[in-house]
Amino acid sequence: MNPFVTLLLLLQPGPASPTDALGLDLDHVARAASLMVDGDVCRRIQTKRSLDYLLKQDPRDRWLGSDNYDVNHEAFIQTKKTLIRLSRLCEYPCDVNLWMPLAASPPRVQIVIRNVREMSQFWSWGVMHQETPPEMKRTLETGERVTVRKRPGMVSVLAPVRDSLGDIVGLVEVVGQVAADPRENVK
Repeated sequence: MNPFVTLLLLLQPGPASPTDALGLDLDHVARAASLMVDGDVCRRIQTKRSLDYLLKQDPRDRWLGSDNYDVNHEAFIQTKKTLIRLSRLCEYPCDVNLWMPLAASPPRVQIVIRNVREMSQFWSWGVMHQETPPEMKRTLETGERVTVRKRPGMVSVLAPVRDSLGDIVGLVEVVGQVAADPRENVK
């Protein structure tokens, strides 16, 4: 190789910070996830009965939606295994979570599958669904991968999940931390 070219390659700047390197690695996983996660299967994860209860409110039963959460096991397990395999593409702890939009006004999303470490910049423990954050809305509407750095030292990349017709039916959150704390996300 030409010594001048070698010198240029050596002088090429690397990532500016650990979170930049983390974001780049997570983006690669998110790109793969968009291709590997089957949106048709994802649509079959939650049962119709469970979806019917999800948005109902009962003043006598605050946990009506949570208590009646149910999945089609074959679709759930197939997708969960895919998400776990995708998380192993990183050389450090990361999670790949599945979020699906709900037919509600205002628009809402639900975390359908959380992964091993329960890392997320969007999910709060015990919350079944929430208003769609602007970053997720952007991914769901445009199909763009969006990098999010809301919490210090944590990076998420949101990527669309498509069905066999190419329609966006959900999104994955590929998330990691510069210095992972195994207890932080399960408090």
